[in-house]
Amino acid sequence: MSAISVRQVRRRYLVLHGLRWLPTGLMIPVIILLMQERGLTLTQIGMAAAAQGLVVLALELPTGGFADALGRKPVLVTASVVGLVSMSLLVVADSFVLLATVWALQGVFRALDSGPLESWYVDSTLAADPDAKYEKGLGQGGTVLGLSIAAGALLSGGLVALGPIGPVSALTTPIVAAVGLQAVALVALLTLLVEQRPATGPGALRASIRSAPRMVGEAFGLLRRSRVLLALVAVELFWGFGMVTFEGLLPVRLAEVLGDADRAAALLGPASTVAWLASAGGAALTPLLLRWLGAAPGAALLRIAQGATVVGMALFAGPVGVLIAFVACYAVHGASNPLHMGLLHRQVDGPYRTSVVSVNSMVALPAGALGGVVLGFVGDRAGVSTAMLIGAVVLAVAAPLYLPAWRAGRLAAGQPKRTEVSGKVPV
Repeated sequence: MSAISVRQVRRRYLVLHGLRWLPTGLMIPVIILLMQERGLTLTQIGMAAAAQGLVVLALELPTGGFADALGRKPVLVTASVVGLVSMSLLVVADSFVLLATVWALQGVFRALDSGPLESWYVDSTLAADPDAKYEKGLGQGGTVLGLSIAAGALLSGGLVALGPIGPVSALTTPIVAAVGLQAVALVALLTLLVEQRPATGPGALRASIRSAPRMVGEAFGLLRRSRVLLALVAVELFWGFGMVTFEGLLPVRLAEVLGDADRAAALLGPASTVAWLASAGGAALTPLLLRWLGAAPGAALLRIAQGATVVGMALFAGPVGVLIAFVACYAVHGASNPLHMGLLHRQVDGPYRTSVVSVNSMVALPAGALGGVVLGFVGDRAGVSTAMLIGAVVLAVAAPLYLPAWRAGRLAAGQPKRTEVSGKVPV
């Protein structure tokens, strides 16, 4: 992995990261409308989409351990192939069963895809230069993610505006384009990602399958031994619960303010594009935040700031104020993730890195499901503003969980440099 420089690793990571999210940007604006065009009710759409969450929940940890045991590239290539099959099936899927199958395959794709590219970037960077600061690349990755989704959403809107192309409906054309881009991403992955695999030869696959449970067990062992790591993963619980406010409740709140659901839906299209661009801008501020505040204090402050933006969405009386708070929330969201993930990566070395990232990702799923149920219940009984205020508090109260990482960072700064070993010294 040290055959390429830190700069080359970062450039390849950013290219692959952007290509991974560009097809998603094409799909986001049309996927619900497309399923309605294919004859599904909103209830059926919800049931079909639930297949993705169930599959991710079941496979997130095993696939993380598998990536650590076998290697990141084989897992990412498999994920890309599954994603390509899923999108290709979506082009022609016209029944509930087929669309549920699409979402289930998307769940496999997301479970395989979650973590390995980022772990490859961090490990490859450290292999090229053990003293390299990889947080800058993680921040740039957040910027690329936001720009890619925003660009994909704009391209999707343009393709729909062109109207049907032969037998392909207007809502299907962005999906066809996404299939082509997914194929490009697969070729780029095969070409650009260079890795020294931990397991090779005919018995590599069998050995990796046997090793994956051990890797997952070791990842949970690190959680048990490290208060810092446990606190960081706990942040994701609060984060997953609170994200329901701006991902699920914001459209309801905007419709409430406008008094018209159709107008709210029309405004949310361009507003979402602006929000993702703001997310990209927030991620671009990562180097400045690291320099001005430090990773842990900056992450804690952003948790409080994000809670404040949700308060704005809940309490502002007009649509302009609600949408400004929405865009600000995404800017904070984009800045938060690189800091959080940088702190997480500092607590674990290569052999278990993807497994720990998978644990961090996995805990957000049940937290988000709980948040959807609890905040939805509160919204029905006490109003959506009250539900959003509760979510805002949950986001903000996670801030003190960054204190252990802050203390660990200060302690490490006062100690002589040591060689990294398998796992981290418990803190």
